Amino acid sequence: MAASPRETREAKRRIQQMEAKRELRRDQEKRRRRDNLVAGGAGAAAVILAVVLQLTVFAGNPTEAEFAAAEADLATPSAPASPDATPSSSQTNAANVPKPATAAGKTFTGELKLNRGTLGVQLDGTKAPQAAAVFKSLADQGYYKGVSCHRLTTGENFGVLQCGSKTGDGQGDPNYTWGPLENTPADNKYPAGTIAVARTGNNAYGNGTQFFIVYKDTAIPADSAGGYTIVGKVTSGLETVTKIAAAGLKTGENDTDGAPAEPVTIDSFSLK
Repeated sequence: MAASPRETREAKRRIQQMEAKRELRRDQEKRRRRDNLVAGGAGAAAVILAVVLQLTVFAGNPTEAEFAAAEADLATPSAPASPDATPSSSQTNAANVPKPATAAGKTFTGELKLNRGTLGVQLDGTKAPQAAAVFKSLADQGYYKGVSCHRLTTGENFGVLQCGSKTGDGQGDPNYTWGPLENTPADNKYPAGTIAVARTGNNAYGNGTQFFIVYKDTAIPADSAGGYTIVGKVTSGLETVTKIAAAGLKTGENDTDGAPAEPVTIDSFSLK
């Protein structure tokens, strides 16, 4: 039986309230997320999202009219933002993030010294001026001295060493986030030697202080925000990371994703 206009209005009102609650939960979840590399989890994320929608939108035994309204809303794709759309508050850089102009058109070279060996590195301020500006600034400040490389992946097509979490456990600094994404690969492929920026999932302005070094050709699926900013490359010493990977992961960790068996720390990071 068709719902009356009053029932329809009431259904829409309740749906709007539930959507507002869902958006609040999303914002809370974003604040709790780690500044961690997201890879290969698109399918799992879709399943989790579906469960969350069921628990939040359809909780409370909705009426037939409410169910139909919610179903129609979820089936309607969101309109893409126009190129000149005003950024939301989550799409702005922290005040202490350097401007891309400080690195635009420049190439920075230097060394990333780990306790396991030294890597020669090069950052590309032409293709990724914002990212290059950030890492040049952090390196100049000595931010990375003593910071660990907390994550290693050893999958067949997923080999990276991730570094830069000040707490050493993948947590990011909520007061130091930035975007946008730059120089992301259209084919989702990151060649061995790539240096890219880790970020929170589905957030083009979720970059922070963490980066990952690709030690073998790797495929990382893009999420709803896109891919991962490639800021530079390793010019020498990549075998250092290969040896770290060969030593494996800590006992009890995931078979292909966890902390390196042999602790890895950054002695210094210098760029000029």
